[in-house]
Amino acid sequence: MSESSFQDDVLGELGDDRLSEIASLLGTDTAGARDTVTTTVGAMTGDLEQRAGADDEDGAEVRQAIAEVAEPPLQGVSTLGGLGGLLSGGMMAGVLARLSKPVAAAVSKKTGIPAATVSRVIEMLIPVLLAVFAKRAASGRSAGGTAAGTPAAPGAAPAGAGGLGDLLGQILGGGRK
Repeated sequence: MSESSFQDDVLGELGDDRLSEIASLLGTDTAGARDTVTTTVGAMTGDLEQRAGADDEDGAEVRQAIAEVAEPPLQGVSTLGGLGGLLSGGMMAGVLARLSKPVAAAVSKKTGIPAATVSRVIEMLIPVLLAVFAKRAASGRSAGGTAAGTPAAPGAAPAGAGGLGDLLGQILGGGRK
């Protein structure tokens, strides 16, 4: 059973057009853009996992955002309005936006790409990350996974079987390859 990595899912969701746009922004080819996206996504998911495991307000917020991603999408009138931007991604969009500055600095240090440029790439990636999180959570629900299981309290630590720890593994695929 070959499960694609989270980065592969992000690259697939990103598509050739947006990958080319990132390559243009970076002043490189699509292979260079792909490497930068993979490095950036790995840094973001690693930071997200680390914060989810923290026993503080930051960790509670990340766990709550993960639980929100796992909820089935709203139906009917609730989906109208097209708020766009960070509002459409709920709490997780805000968490990812706050991660962007430290992640941009780390990726910049690792790759030599200016942090401001990496930040612009991250801005392009946040809606893609949200889409991949939602798809992975939905596939877990349809496969009988734990996404629709009992959500933990907002301040609870990631749990074992059936808890937020499993959900985080399902959404991120346990894989930053």
